[in-house]
Amino acid sequence: MKRKSSIKTLMVVLCALLLPVAMIGCSSTPAPEPTPTPTPTPAQAETIVFDDAGWDSIQVHNRIAGFILENGYEGYKAEYIPGETIMLFTGLAQGDIDICMESWEENIQEVYDKALAAGEIIDLGSNFKDSWQGWLVPTYMIENGDLPAGMSVEDLSEYWELFKDPEDPTKGRFHSCVPGWGCQEINTIKLKSYGLDEYYVDFLCGSGAALSGSMISAYEKGEPWLGYYWEPTWVLGKVDMTRLEEPPYNQTTWETDKTCAYPAAKVNIVVNADFADRAPDVVEFLSNYETLTATNNAVLAYMQENEASTEEAAIYFLQEYEDVWTQWVPADVASKVKAALPQ
Repeated sequence: MKRKSSIKTLMVVLCALLLPVAMIGCSSTPAPEPTPTPTPTPAQAETIVFDDAGWDSIQVHNRIAGFILENGYEGYKAEYIPGETIMLFTGLAQGDIDICMESWEENIQEVYDKALAAGEIIDLGSNFKDSWQGWLVPTYMIENGDLPAGMSVEDLSEYWELFKDPEDPTKGRFHSCVPGWGCQEINTIKLKSYGLDEYYVDFLCGSGAALSGSMISAYEKGEPWLGYYWEPTWVLGKVDMTRLEEPPYNQTTWETDKTCAYPAAKVNIVVNADFADRAPDVVEFLSNYETLTATNNAVLAYMQENEASTEEAAIYFLQEYEDVWTQWVPADVASKVKAALPQ
């Protein structure tokens, strides 16, 4: 009896020991997988946001710089934010935008000065130094005797009937800037200060394309046209326009009533100050970035004549002006960019 009792006790102990093992082996819930360690993101990787204002040249420069950064450097992705001049520059100062490739300083002077004084932006210098902006008429209006040689802005009151506004034939039409562009307010002040608001409608074109389209349409028909434009642009490389004379630029006059020529335009590359701290390699690249108006006109003319996109125009520049842009970056970066270009 004692022997059977001992065997029974031993069997109970063995079952007690084996039961947890059997339960684990037969469980329908799999053992949890170990949590994978995430791949670390490179410290320099980030999206670089460009001020993509509404004219062709800044959009092409954005995509030239964006292509170089995405393909020549490590961990950068370009993003282009559209909008109007003042709004975008305010975003640059606040850090919502990282880079402005064409800051026409005089057109946004108050906003620019405030942001610079506050240390919110860093000016990296000129994109192109030989730019121009002002008021124009077709050269054929002078050649055919409709307007005098040496025509000045101050003479416009005598010739308003040549430029009759189709919606208000009691006045001429002055084609001004796009609403939201800094030059729009400047032109409005000029018209009033010169006393021309009595003779001309301050006509605001809805877009950069509408402004250039109005000039080209009139030119192709041999019709009168009066308005504001600037260079570099494909338009002024394509049609023959004459600049209207104004008194030479004077800072006091400019700050008072703007009855003088636009100042020599400072078209600089400006970056957000915090971004500059985060991306010193990008700042070094952009500090070397500089072009000429003639080159810009050629690239923009290619874009217009071939109905090319801003991306295609940027590729054209990188292919045709290798001797220019390779001076902006280290040799290893240049090699990567060239390898990424379409063959």
